[in-house]
Amino acid sequence: VQLVESGGGLVQAGGSLRLSCAASGRTFSLYAMGWFRQAPGKEREFVAAISWSGGSTYYADSVKGRFTISRDNAKNTVYLQMNSLKPDDTAVYYCAAGLTEIATVAPKYDYWGQGTQVTVSS
Repeated sequence: VQLVESGGGLVQAGGSLRLSCAASGRTFSLYAMGWFRQAPGKEREFVAAISWSGGSTYYADSVKGRFTISRDNAKNTVYLQMNSLKPDDTAVYYCAAGLTEIATVAPKYDYWGQGTQVTVSS
């Protein structure tokens, strides 16, 4: 599975962005998908996850109520809608795919994209 993120950029605080992650392969619907982020000098952290069916979602407390993860299995794509962005959301955002029900920890994911930069100015 190859993953390619897009949609990052520079936005002012309070603004919105939608990240997309396009996956190759015909088995996309078997994978749980997750979004993680890594800010400069910090560890990679979990942001959001969605089960293979889309029926279950998890969010980090820091983004709950502001971010929404979704997927379109027909398009082999997972999305992260980010609203009410804050400067603390500035990071490189990575999508990941894992052959698991759903997961919030990085070791459960088998494939990773190269990341897309999100910068939120104050």
